[in-house]
Amino acid sequence: MTDINSPSDHSADSSAGAVPSDNDIDLIELLFFAYRDFISDPDAILAEYGFGRAHHRVLHFVDRNPGLTVADLLNILNITKQSLARVLKQLVDSGFIEQQPGSSDRRQRLLYTTGDGGKLALQLLEPQSRRIRNAFQNMEPNARRIVSSFLFDMIDKAEQPNVRRLIGKEKPD
Repeated sequence: MTDINSPSDHSADSSAGAVPSDNDIDLIELLFFAYRDFISDPDAILAEYGFGRAHHRVLHFVDRNPGLTVADLLNILNITKQSLARVLKQLVDSGFIEQQPGSSDRRQRLLYTTGDGGKLALQLLEPQSRRIRNAFQNMEPNARRIVSSFLFDMIDKAEQPNVRRLIGKEKPD
C-alpha cells in the first residue's frame, strides 16, 4: 500500500546540486539494500493479514505511544488523512487497534493497540531487532552511538526536535 508523502524541505542542505561522490553513492546503495532486508521479514508477516507497510508503521507508533492522537500520528507518519483513515479502519476492524474519545475533548480520538495488536507489533519488531543485534555483534563498543547519531543527522533538521521528543532521547553525542 503506497503512502502519499509531503515533499521535504531540503533548502537547508548547503550541498544541494553537488555531484555525489562514489562514497556517498556506496552508502546510498547500502541504505537501499539494508532497508530492503530490514523490512522483508515484517512484510512477509503483514502479507498474512493482507496488510502493508503503512499498517506496520501505524501499529508500531501506536503500540509505542499508547493514547496517541490521530493528529499526532498524522504528523509522525507524514501521510495524508485519507491514507491514514483507510489503514486505521482496517486495523480497527481487524481488532488490532482501538479508538477512545479524549477525556477533555470528546472529538479527539486516542489510539491504543489491543492485546492482539500488541502481539502483532512485537512479532513485527522481533526480526528487525534481531537484525540490528546481529549487525552490532562484531562492531566496536561505541558503534551504536555512532550509528544512532548518523541516522538522527539524516533526519531533516526541522523534524529533529519532534523525533527527539517521540523517541524520548536526546541526540547521541
